[in-house]
Amino acid sequence: MQIPDASNTTVNAIYKHYEQNADSGFRAHLGASIIGKECQRALWYDFHWCTPSNHSGQVLRLFETGQLAEARFAENLRAIGVQIHTVDPKTGLQYRVVACDGHFGGSMDGIGQGFPEAPKTPHVVEMKTHSEKSFKDLQKKQVKESKPQNYTQMQVYMHLGGFERAFYIAVNKNTDELYGERVEYDKPHAREAIDKACHVIFSTAPPNKLTEDPSFFKCKFCDHQAVCHQGKLPPVNCRTCMHSTPVENGQWLCERYQLNPTDEQQRWGCQSHMFNPHLLYPWAEVLDSGDYWYQFVIKATGEIITTGEAPEHYKSSELRAVSDLSLLKDKNVEAIREYFDAKVVA
Repeated sequence: MQIPDASNTTVNAIYKHYEQNADSGFRAHLGASIIGKECQRALWYDFHWCTPSNHSGQVLRLFETGQLAEARFAENLRAIGVQIHTVDPKTGLQYRVVACDGHFGGSMDGIGQGFPEAPKTPHVVEMKTHSEKSFKDLQKKQVKESKPQNYTQMQVYMHLGGFERAFYIAVNKNTDELYGERVEYDKPHAREAIDKACHVIFSTAPPNKLTEDPSFFKCKFCDHQAVCHQGKLPPVNCRTCMHSTPVENGQWLCERYQLNPTDEQQRWGCQSHMFNPHLLYPWAEVLDSGDYWYQFVIKATGEIITTGEAPEHYKSSELRAVSDLSLLKDKNVEAIREYFDAKVVA
């Protein structure tokens, strides 16, 4: 009997299925679930779609486990008499809250009333699954200190939804032990989080980094480390383009063509895409610009590159295709581009 390929197993096939069906992870709005991040630059990168998700099948399945647990949480709460609603009857979807001209918000896991601790008080309900270590830390420190992002998320929901209390229910995935905590509304904290979100959303340039040290542990494990500290250019899409601006009602304005692209159109960008020059700093500096082009110098090498719409200009896709932009100035590369009307591809 032929020995099967060790990588071609049932388990690996399941993981591959998750990976093949995963999306980029780009969200149309800046989410309340992540506004508690300490680094505002990371939030700006999130909102501007600078780093696509690249999770393994195992991790994607873990995310799904957390989503599946919500139905069981709701069932448990109803079983003890809590009236919990996980869907807004007006929309058939989860209850949503929005702010910052529709660019910031999130979906609540549920709204509940009848908790034994306070039967008459309506609560925002937040449901989470935890590893053994995370759960023990939560029990010891409570949600505000142990899970500040979850705490801030609930504060935003309470503020925008008009609630005075939230109920945080969590499960230890190792033992199935439950944890419950009532959280009081903290208006200053919520207001600060929303102001922070609006600042991130309407900033044309990324906010300051936590540190310039790429080995700092919070930076080392950040999804945006390559873009932030290594000078990697982000994907070509409307959110990374200099012509694109967030406007009212959660929409974006393409100032090049004076239109409001849909979320799907934003993901693909267009032939006129030009990187927001701030995404080139600090490793490059803009020298000159004109109608639909700009010229920048690579500080480390002194190479000067022009990006824009004209045939001789380098397109954004070409800039992203190479790991070393100085390769674009190679005489052979330039000659091939000119003679064959060719483009550099990954």
